[in-house]
Amino acid sequence: MTASVVHCPALFLTAPASNQGKTTITAALARYFTNQGKVVRVFKTGPDYLDPQILAQASKQPVEQLDIWMAGDDYCQDKLFQAAQVADLILVEGAMGMFDGDPSSADLAARFGIPMAIVMDVKGMAQTAAALATGLANFRDDVQVAGLIANRCGSERHAELIRDALPENLPLLATLKRDEGITLPERHLGLVQADEVKDELEIRFEAAVEWLKETKDTGLLELPKAVVFYSINKKVSVNKQTDAEQTIEQRLAGKIIAVAKDAAFSFIYDANLIALQSMGAKVVFFSPLKDQTLPEADALWLPGGYPELHAKALSDNTAMRQAIHAFYQTGKGILAECGGMLYSLNDLTDLNDDCYPMLGILEGQGAMRGKRGCQGMQTAVIPQGDIRGHAHHRSRSANTPEPVGYGRRQRHPAPGEAIYQQKGLTASYLHLFFPSNLNATAKLFLADQQD
Repeated sequence: MTASVVHCPALFLTAPASNQGKTTITAALARYFTNQGKVVRVFKTGPDYLDPQILAQASKQPVEQLDIWMAGDDYCQDKLFQAAQVADLILVEGAMGMFDGDPSSADLAARFGIPMAIVMDVKGMAQTAAALATGLANFRDDVQVAGLIANRCGSERHAELIRDALPENLPLLATLKRDEGITLPERHLGLVQADEVKDELEIRFEAAVEWLKETKDTGLLELPKAVVFYSINKKVSVNKQTDAEQTIEQRLAGKIIAVAKDAAFSFIYDANLIALQSMGAKVVFFSPLKDQTLPEADALWLPGGYPELHAKALSDNTAMRQAIHAFYQTGKGILAECGGMLYSLNDLTDLNDDCYPMLGILEGQGAMRGKRGCQGMQTAVIPQGDIRGHAHHRSRSANTPEPVGYGRRQRHPAPGEAIYQQKGLTASYLHLFFPSNLNATAKLFLADQQD
C-alpha cells in the first residue's frame, strides 16, 4: 500500500523583487547538494521556461512548474508528493517578489507548509536589509520564514551590520559576496537557454558551489527541516479555480504528436509533454531548423521560443516549410504558440529589421518590437473549452484573420491575446498549460476528427 504522507526537507527561495539572484542561488544550492550525492528536486513557481532549463541542468533532475492558478491545488500537491518520495531535498524557486501576484509565492509556500528563505541583493544597504527582511517575514502569520540570504554582500563588516540588526528568530542563512563569474547569462526574454551554453553553465555551477562554501553563515549549507507532503489519494487532475475535475482518459491513444524542438522552439513545459503522454499519445520531436522532413504524425505542436534569432535559417529551410504547409492542408491538428505562431505567419521581421518569409499557413506579418512587450496570466476561451496559460512576448502581429476568441485576463476586463483557428490550426500568442483542461487540449490535437 502506498503511503499517503511523506517527509522531505524543503526550502522555498523567495525575494522582495525580481533580479535579486534567486535563480543563481537556487541553481548553486541544487548543484551543491547534488555533488554530495543527494537527489534534489527543484520546482519553479509560475509560467517560466528558461529558469527550469537552468535548474534541471544544475540538479540533474527534471524541473516542473508549480502554479495554483494554472493547475490547481491538487495538481501542485501531487507534484510535491511525488517528488518527496524520491528526493532528499526539495527546492522551490519563487517568481517576482514574495507577495506579488494572485496567487503569490507566499500563497504557494503557505498552502504546502514550505519554509521560505528571503534572497536579497544587499548592495548599497545594511541595517535596511534587515528591516526589509523583518517586514517581509512578519507580513503574514501563515508564512514560515527560515532566514535571510544576503546576496552581493561587500565585506564581513557589511554582513555583521545586517546580522546584528536581524531579530533572533530571523537568522542570516548566508552572506554571499559579489561575484560576476557566477551570474547566469541573459537575453531579451530572460535567461539564455541551457542547451546553448551547457559547458559555460557547468563552469558557473561549480564556481557557484565554491561561492556558497565561502559564506561565514552556514545555515544554507545544511539540509532544511523536513516538511510533510500529502497524497491527494485519487487519480485525477483538478483545477479548483474552475471547479473542473478531470479523469485522465486515453483521448489520444495511438496518436503521434510531433513537437518542434530546437534552438528556435523550446518553450515547452515538461508538464505538457507528460499530459499528452498520460492521454495515450506518443511524442516525437523534430527540428524546423535542421530537418528536411516531418516525422510521421497525427498532429503538430509548434511551441514558443526564439524564431526571431533564427529567422533566416527557418526561412532558408524551404523543405521543412513545404512539409508543414502540406501537413496543414490535411486539416490535421496544429497548435502554434507565440514563437510558433510567428513561424506560422507569412513573414517575420527580426531584431535587425530584416524580413524573412515564414510558413504562410496563417495570414499576417510578425515583427519584433524591442523592449516593450506583453505578459500576464490568461485563459484561452475557445470552442474546445477554456485552457489556462500565459502570454510573454516582445513582438507584434498585423493583418491577421478574425480571431475565434480571445484570452480572458486573470485580473483585467480588457480582451487578452487573439486566438485564431482555421482548418486544424490553432494559433495564438498564449502559451497553454495542458493539465488545466486535458479534454480541451486533446480536441486541439484531434482537429480533423471533430464533428
